[in-house]
Amino acid sequence: MGAPSSKRAGRADSSRLVAALGKSALGVGFLAAVILLLLWLAGAFEPKIGGPVHTGRAAALQPAGDRPRVEVAAIAVPRIETAVGSVEAVHELTVASKLLARIETMNVTAGAAIKTGEVIAVLDSEDLQARLQQSHAAVASARARRDQAQREFDRLQEVFASGAANQLELNRAQTALESTQGDLLGAEQAQREAETILGYATIRSPISGVVIDKLVEQGDTVAPGQPMVTLYDPERMQLVASVRESLTQRLTVGEPVDVQVESLDLQCTGIISEIVPQAAQGSRSFLVKVTGPCPEGVYSGMFGRLLIPLEDEQVLVVPAAAVTRVGQIELVDVVIDDHLQRRAVRTGRVMPGDTLEVLSGLKAGEVVALAARGPGS
Repeated sequence: MGAPSSKRAGRADSSRLVAALGKSALGVGFLAAVILLLLWLAGAFEPKIGGPVHTGRAAALQPAGDRPRVEVAAIAVPRIETAVGSVEAVHELTVASKLLARIETMNVTAGAAIKTGEVIAVLDSEDLQARLQQSHAAVASARARRDQAQREFDRLQEVFASGAANQLELNRAQTALESTQGDLLGAEQAQREAETILGYATIRSPISGVVIDKLVEQGDTVAPGQPMVTLYDPERMQLVASVRESLTQRLTVGEPVDVQVESLDLQCTGIISEIVPQAAQGSRSFLVKVTGPCPEGVYSGMFGRLLIPLEDEQVLVVPAAAVTRVGQIELVDVVIDDHLQRRAVRTGRVMPGDTLEVLSGLKAGEVVALAARGPGS
């Protein structure tokens, strides 16, 4: 009974071992297939285009032939630091009411041009006109009393000169005259005050400019000090930029500086009108204000940049026609003893004269040959 059981157990163990070995072989085969697929996708089984790239002294030299040659040049390039800011009006103001009254007429809209003295709004002034009429009546009454007192004083002076009146009567007449003169002066001042207050009912523009915003409508009741419209002078604009502390030392009030308004693709020159003598605690930057002639199309709130000149930097440049690109690799042919040595380089900015900035791979004074075909070949 024991022997057959042992044989069956041995056969079961052998079957499990074979199955495990089969699974291992399958996993190894799958892994090998994946590795071969990755190598194929990487181009390991394809011939390389253009042969190997030589970048060192061991690179193979080829005859230069008659290809045009250019020396690697070091040029001085102006260095510019920018500070961002926004366009603002030099002269921007808010027109407010000086009365508690209802708006009878509103003559402006947002965006409208307006001239100095032009009527913005008219307020209800019926009570103010009545007060002015009262002041007119008070002035007339005070003037009549003054005139009567003047005539009485003049009569008593004549009588006093003839000895028919005493000094006390003359003094009383003089006092009455002076009192009526004071009353007349007070009434006239009240009349001027009433005229001035009535003038507040007609609100006029203090400047020639553009209406930025209209804050009230016809029929609204406004209170003293309540803003009604906001105006700005479009002829005088400024760029207000936040400039970090180290760059502010390079700027002086009154000197010219370039300004760029990106949305209009516009660059112009302005004058530094003010450097606010207080740095922002968070950014350690100063506000710099630049004013100048306002080009057409520039409005308050536009984004702008202040272009701050720094010292020139030395930059190596080669003609763009000397650079050949193979995939992501940039190559030039350096002329050495009338032979060409292919060398990998790294270029940067596009410079004037169809040249490229060389960041690495070349030195000033080396000679490169222009590529047989244009860049990108």
